[in-house]
Amino acid sequence: MVKASRNPDDPVVIKKYANRRLYDTTRSAYITLGDVKGMVHDGTDFIVQDAKTGEDLTHSILTQIIFEQEAQGEHLLPVDFLRQLIRFYGDSMQSVVPGFLNMSMDSLSQGKERFAKQMGKATGNPALGVFEEQVRQNMKMFETALSAFTPYGGFAKTKTETKATSSQPDRNDELDELRAQMAAMQEKLNSLD
Repeated sequence: MVKASRNPDDPVVIKKYANRRLYDTTRSAYITLGDVKGMVHDGTDFIVQDAKTGEDLTHSILTQIIFEQEAQGEHLLPVDFLRQLIRFYGDSMQSVVPGFLNMSMDSLSQGKERFAKQMGKATGNPALGVFEEQVRQNMKMFETALSAFTPYGGFAKTKTETKATSSQPDRNDELDELRAQMAAMQEKLNSLD
């Protein structure tokens, strides 16, 4: 029986079996989470499916890799970030967070080389200006994303205008809290200069 050739644009399919083993259908071989991590680093597009049901398990496998990295002492995610992220679960803003995080990570990845060059040239710490600019861009993207969820697309409404037009006072309080957090973050960045 001749195996059909795989289209290179299709993601690699990895099957996860009940015994927790992962099987790369392209290589016809069992692989480890370390191999999956290597595929991420190589930029290989893949999906992980339950071998029996076909359910997409990609998210849980990637989360497991992050958990293992964090457990090994490679702390990439600051404690304050984790606390804030947990607060978003079940929150009215939960649906906005994934898109914002994707945009932020894409922006960070695109600016990574520029940031690395600035860090290399830095005497003292002038690279903080690049970091500050990155934060400004991320906040601007977040404001743009939030404007899609506010009445008439306006993010910069005053507190009284927002309360008058909104039937969700809790959401307004959350937005005010986010604005205060952004202002505090900007203050900290300015003090670093």
